[in-house]
Amino acid sequence: MAQAAPSVITDEMRALVGVDGPPVTLEVEKTNCRMFARAVGHTDLIFYDEDAARARGYRSIVAPPGFLGTPVFRPGVAAQGPPGAGRGYSVPYRRVLNGGTEYEYFPESDTICAGDTITAVSRISGFEETEGSLGPMLITTRETTYTNQRGKVVAKMRGTMIQY
Repeated sequence: MAQAAPSVITDEMRALVGVDGPPVTLEVEKTNCRMFARAVGHTDLIFYDEDAARARGYRSIVAPPGFLGTPVFRPGVAAQGPPGAGRGYSVPYRRVLNGGTEYEYFPESDTICAGDTITAVSRISGFEETEGSLGPMLITTRETTYTNQRGKVVAKMRGTMIQY
């Protein structure tokens, strides 16, 4: 009888499940909103023109869906990286694949607009090992909560990363 391969999920990794990572500060700026909207093909003027956005009841240019700000860069300070990055574990697999990303917005709390400062906090939801057509895989799920400068949760992201 063949012996099962040892798990790549270590005790250190298990200890990270459900633990908040360090907060990442993101700024929502007009130019970045416009660039993102243009890159993904949005044509609604609320993503480009402040007067059009205000005429529709928004505080400023609206952040397009999928854009939650740009990490604040501080020279001489270690880069924050994307929310949840650098959690201190290694995996023996060299290939990485985005297994899907889902955003949930809470516009009833506050629509994300230019001028907002967002704090992102990510946590690993779980690890799962499985066998794919190319061999063993590790599936990591994580959730990131985005809170604005007024302390309101404005969005949550749930993502899946596949390493094989």
